[in-house]
Amino acid sequence: MDFKAIYAVVEDDFAAVNQFINHHLDSNVPLIREVGDYIVQSGGKRLRPLVSILCARASGYHGERHVDVAAIIEFLHTATLLHDDVVDESNLRRGRPTVNAVWGNAASVLVGDFLISRALQLMVGLRHSRLLDIFSQSTNTISEGEVLQLINVRDPNTSEDNYMRVIHHKTAKMFESAAETGAVLGADENTDFVDAFAAYGRHLGIAFQLIDDVLDYQGEASELGKNVGDDLAEGKPTLPLIYTIANGSPEQAKLIKDAIRNGGLDHLQHIIETVQASGGLQYTVDKAAEHTRLALDAIAAVPASPYKETLFTLAEESLKRTY
Repeated sequence: MDFKAIYAVVEDDFAAVNQFINHHLDSNVPLIREVGDYIVQSGGKRLRPLVSILCARASGYHGERHVDVAAIIEFLHTATLLHDDVVDESNLRRGRPTVNAVWGNAASVLVGDFLISRALQLMVGLRHSRLLDIFSQSTNTISEGEVLQLINVRDPNTSEDNYMRVIHHKTAKMFESAAETGAVLGADENTDFVDAFAAYGRHLGIAFQLIDDVLDYQGEASELGKNVGDDLAEGKPTLPLIYTIANGSPEQAKLIKDAIRNGGLDHLQHIIETVQASGGLQYTVDKAAEHTRLALDAIAAVPASPYKETLFTLAEESLKRTY
């Protein structure tokens, strides 16, 4: 997936967000600065702030507060990653050792807390009650999603409905909030498509996570920046596995159930072949394509602009990505 053409549409805005992030990651505490620098250098696509910027511009916003909003989204998202890596005992993200692998769990959790508190400072500084309401609701929903996922770990009886609820809370809500907060800024200028942009972000986030689920079984570690089979190793019942249990043969279902209960990667290749043969990967791709269509439909009535066109391109290209 080539992001260069997409980012080029809002190149100046995105550069301003990166500068803002670097400035506000600063702290008088040396460890926070050290970890902050490491996080910035780790890169990442920063899709959520990108979505926020594009939605702000597509909704007609011409001011500068979208930079603050996009940075807040990135701080909150990064904090969840730091906490996730501790919970999941992950040691690789974006092709580099995780913060917890380098500095330990305590540092990862506490720097994550710092990012959340810094985001709260920035939220208050916006002096915008509607934005504050969206941010506060979304952080609560995301926290619930983390707990829902924890409940499902090593549970082979997790239903598709329950898993989709986890996706909405844990992943899609951040995309939804990015799109919605960006659009709220435009709504201040009497172009109110806030619900449409929020729906776009929600469905984009669901599609994005579903493709992640597929890549966990057919991606390359060098491209993914994480280990193939990580979700399986952690005993997470993702959609390809849930589909295989429900629609595969009794032998296939037993293999997958045992893998979820036990975690680990002892039979990874056999599991990959089984999920492929059962149609689980294709089913998940089709589901992602369905949500991509819903994302595009959501903003169909938004006035044409280079920013709307880029939102379309982003959704379509996200469906084709290999990392």
